[in-house]
Amino acid sequence: MTKTASLDTAVAAYVAFYEALSPESLDRLDTLCTTDVRFRDPFNDVRGVASYRAILARMFEDVSAPRFQVRDWARTNQIAYLRWDFTFRSRNGTSWHIEGVSEVHFDEEGLVAAHLDHWDSGVQFFGRLPLLGSLIRLVRKRLALRT
Repeated sequence: MTKTASLDTAVAAYVAFYEALSPESLDRLDTLCTTDVRFRDPFNDVRGVASYRAILARMFEDVSAPRFQVRDWARTNQIAYLRWDFTFRSRNGTSWHIEGVSEVHFDEEGLVAAHLDHWDSGVQFFGRLPLLGSLIRLVRKRLALRT
């Protein structure tokens, strides 16, 4: 198997892990990631597989029915870009949908060395909160290009 094919296999395995994510599957991170993996999203920036696992475990405590669906992905050298949708229900039963991209760095053995999430937390999260949402909409309206 070529290095490219094995890296594509590693990306596909990581995508499959995320799409089937459950509290019971979190221990699989040990086989998919380096021990010092970095995970960053708009709310967290941690190193180590245990810290990454703790963030995902907390997600299952904080929301109901979390689900990631990877819409597509592309790879260049040792980095894969995953375009995804994340859906869940908040504690009060509100449905949420967040779109984003993960920049996933793989080491030479095909293990995830870094998972860096990119998504608009201002609009997709804070903008939906009652008080902050009104303020964010006002600021966006004032900054919008007028044609």
